[in-house]
Amino acid sequence: MKRNVFIIALEEKQQKALQTLRDRKSLELHGLLTVESAVEAPNVSFNQLLKRVEKQLSAFPGTIDAIIAQWDFPTSVMVPLLCQQYQIPSPSLTSVLKCEHKLWSRIEQQHVIPEVVPDFCGLDPFAEDPLAQVTLPFPFWLKPVKAFSSHLGFKIENEADFHHAIGEIRQGIRQLGDAFNEALAYAELPDDIAHLGGNACIAESLISGVQAAPEGSVFQGEFNVHGIIAQPKAEHSASLFDRLEYPSHLPEHVHHKMVDTAKRFLAHIGYNNGCFNAEFMWDEARQQLWLIEFNTRISQSHSDIFVLVDGMSNHEIAVDIALGQRPSLLSRQGVAPVAAKCFIPYPHEDGVVKRIPSPAEIAELQARLPHTEVLIDVAPGQQLSQLMHQDSFCYRLGTLHLTGTTHEEIEERYQYCLDFLNFEIEPIRR
Repeated sequence: MKRNVFIIALEEKQQKALQTLRDRKSLELHGLLTVESAVEAPNVSFNQLLKRVEKQLSAFPGTIDAIIAQWDFPTSVMVPLLCQQYQIPSPSLTSVLKCEHKLWSRIEQQHVIPEVVPDFCGLDPFAEDPLAQVTLPFPFWLKPVKAFSSHLGFKIENEADFHHAIGEIRQGIRQLGDAFNEALAYAELPDDIAHLGGNACIAESLISGVQAAPEGSVFQGEFNVHGIIAQPKAEHSASLFDRLEYPSHLPEHVHHKMVDTAKRFLAHIGYNNGCFNAEFMWDEARQQLWLIEFNTRISQSHSDIFVLVDGMSNHEIAVDIALGQRPSLLSRQGVAPVAAKCFIPYPHEDGVVKRIPSPAEIAELQARLPHTEVLIDVAPGQQLSQLMHQDSFCYRLGTLHLTGTTHEEIEERYQYCLDFLNFEIEPIRR
């Protein structure tokens, strides 16, 4: 009998990667909700989404054997609640929230790994004088305690920047913050976290360097990392980072420090029977490692590059754990030594898309660079400022998956693709 594995917001394009699962023939994969409802909805209600999933599962005629999270909130917080109902292995809700809530997570990190935690403070953006709550000198980052990517994240240089950012945050924070409050109601919170709630902000000192992310799991108390992804950034890029590269090119001593730091923190919060990826920044000039955040899931953003390098999707790890099996992943059985997921950037100036690369152009590029995939996220007539979940620094027009023999070759091929693909965007003058 096949075991039923449910993946929240499962996309059609992920089916190819999921075919690499070791026991694929003995698994029946099912989607729960859609990307449009669970990830891209302009307004989210955690409780409504949870009820929809519970109804979908209760109507299923077979066994519920595994439930997988592969996206950020709200799906990442739904999974421990659902798994508890069906007695499926999963981290506790409290340990998940201690990663998901940026301020609560920083407070917990400070207890056990203070050497990698930048200075920070929490604040209520709806207070009469929010700036009075800030204990950091300028400049600093300001962002909600729960947000999509870098949405509503601002670099604050002075008081004028702060007041502008607070205005933007007040308009947009409830889009996700109200739903986050619904999720927080399922847990017992410390008084300071409960007082600020899900529509709060965190200010953090600026950090710099190269980003990298160990991705791994904790299974029955056994900690393991199955891959480290780097996020190099081109020198003149407008974006915070350009691409995800696997495997990481950072020094081994940095890898060891990231892994050790992640292990200590997850043990501290009691995180068990789940996947994670931990985002760090390595400042080589100062020989300083900084922790950005923990995510309580595998990253579907990493799946394709795991397949290209290892020959297997990282979903293998999540499925193993949810089924109560010790996780394992193939190593270096793919088509190339290095792979990358690269973003097609556009400087943060609003405009209307007039032209995108044609199928013939994309086919020609793929003929020149085998194993290259081009995913276009915009269409003629779209206004860039209307795109969902863009960061505050740069629009993304699409995604490239590339392979190479070296990291240098990846960068060369990335630039070649950007030069080759022809987008036309008409700026909107304000």
